[in-house]
Amino acid sequence: MKQILVKSVYDAFEYVMDHYYPYGLEEFAMRKDSYAVISIQDTHTDGFGFTFTQSRLCRRVLTLYFDDIVKEVPGAVLFDETMAQQIIDFAKECTDVDTLLIHCYAGQSRSLAIGRFISEIYGLPVQEGNYNQYVYALLKETYHRIHQE
Repeated sequence: MKQILVKSVYDAFEYVMDHYYPYGLEEFAMRKDSYAVISIQDTHTDGFGFTFTQSRLCRRVLTLYFDDIVKEVPGAVLFDETMAQQIIDFAKECTDVDTLLIHCYAGQSRSLAIGRFISEIYGLPVQEGNYNQYVYALLKETYHRIHQE
């Protein structure tokens, strides 16, 4: 992977649509890079009303449902080690794509934590901002535990 993009759900949708072209008219696509998507969806709204799917340019999609929280909250889903493992495994599978697109609702907390973690692991530029430190810490703990076994 050459780059990691962290975006809001709206900007992620726009990025994906820039890859769209009518059947047989590939030359009209604005973007032609291969990509994979980590889609972080909210649970209290049952997601954002759409999901990303694989295509010729979108090689892989991982959709996870958890909320932007840092401790247990009734009615909300806290990021857990199983999700961290899924993200770590997914990132390993995505080294053949040009771009790893990561989004949550605002593109500022959960997705930024995941983007920061993957950027550090693969030596890519880290996007600055206020990231969910719980998500980031659990990703690091899970990664280090796996690599010590």
